[in-house]
Amino acid sequence: MAIIYLKRGKPDSERAQDDAKTKAVVEQTLLDIEARGDAAVRDLSTKFDNYTPDHFRLTEQEISDLVGDLSERELADIKFAQEQVRNFAQAQRDSMLDIEVETMPGVILGHKNIPVQSVGCYVPGGKFPMVASAHMSVATASIAGVPRIIACTPPFNGKPNSAVIAAMHFGGAHEIYIMGGIQAVGAMAIGTETIDPVHMLVGPGNAFVAEAKRQLFGRVGIDLFAGPTETMVIADKTVDAELCATDLLGQAEHGYNSPAILVTNNEKLARTTMSEIDRLLQILPTADTAGKSWQDYGEVILCDTYDEMLKIADEIASEHVQVMTDRDDWFLEKMTCYGALFLGPRTNVANGDKVIGTNHTLPTKKAGRYTGGLWVGKFLKTHSYQKITTDAAAAKIGAYGSRLCLLEGFVGHAEQCNLRVRRYGGQNVPYGEGAE
Repeated sequence: MAIIYLKRGKPDSERAQDDAKTKAVVEQTLLDIEARGDAAVRDLSTKFDNYTPDHFRLTEQEISDLVGDLSERELADIKFAQEQVRNFAQAQRDSMLDIEVETMPGVILGHKNIPVQSVGCYVPGGKFPMVASAHMSVATASIAGVPRIIACTPPFNGKPNSAVIAAMHFGGAHEIYIMGGIQAVGAMAIGTETIDPVHMLVGPGNAFVAEAKRQLFGRVGIDLFAGPTETMVIADKTVDAELCATDLLGQAEHGYNSPAILVTNNEKLARTTMSEIDRLLQILPTADTAGKSWQDYGEVILCDTYDEMLKIADEIASEHVQVMTDRDDWFLEKMTCYGALFLGPRTNVANGDKVIGTNHTLPTKKAGRYTGGLWVGKFLKTHSYQKITTDAAAAKIGAYGSRLCLLEGFVGHAEQCNLRVRRYGGQNVPYGEGAE
């Protein structure tokens, strides 16, 4: 048994150097936003986006005018995609029930699912206007019942992108700002003179956005660490090189540092896929971006067995995993670490990105080992409650609680319990004894 890398990406040491540079830039930028507020945001917008509007927040009239720029076909397509996302998010929400149970006579325990009260949704749009990201964050937050949803997106070609603004508006955003990058994420989390801070940040972005969310985590909640797009194709002899190469490059065009990995047990498929990638890069309009990602971050891994393919896939824990084999459901059953699975040659990651209905904000950089992607449940906080409704239960729980508190040395805790035993136990519950 052997796992052979026919192509490797940048070594981890070089990637770590890139991460360190990003971390330093983000740290200084967030300090500037905290110190100077709106002035810092305006300076950063001028510097990075060459965008200096009178106001960053769009008015209702501006939103209406931008939506009006779209054709009926474009509006219908946006609404169709958003309906798919809403339908699946609603089904997920319906699965999350409030509960209340009587665990013993007189003891009531329960939990409630309460929406996060304010959310900032970042929608990327500097290189490509990410219309679909608005559905994934804004519309999903709306289904969860979040009472204040604000959304930020950078200008595209020097102005707001009509399709992105329409998706934010239809999704249910209460405030829409034209801001990008670190300044958008920082302004939403930290707050400025004109923007009230939010409780939670969500949405994908480039390495700087992901690092900003990481540094702000704790001050606010975040959905997950969603950095540059990652894709993996798991394939065997049942599919051809054109499918594999297209699915790899289709995600590599997201940015210059988007890992694209082929895992296969068929050497002929591996080598023909690499040749097909070279061919496609001669004609792909986004080849400058996709080619750089493939050169620096692309990998081809040849395995002997399906078990090896499974092992390496779980170790890498890629954001998107396209499975095209003679045993797709076997991978669905066995895989444990990934962002989302796309099963079979009829399925592709672009469908998941744009329209099929599952959420496309997914864990990267191995975060799939401990978290799934953005979904309606991320916008809900599950809070427990308890109440005791009878004297007998108060005395019984109190007696047990007292002894367990004293076992740990918490005398004050024990007295809370003892007081209930004395007050509600009557003559039937001697001090400090269980009420059986």
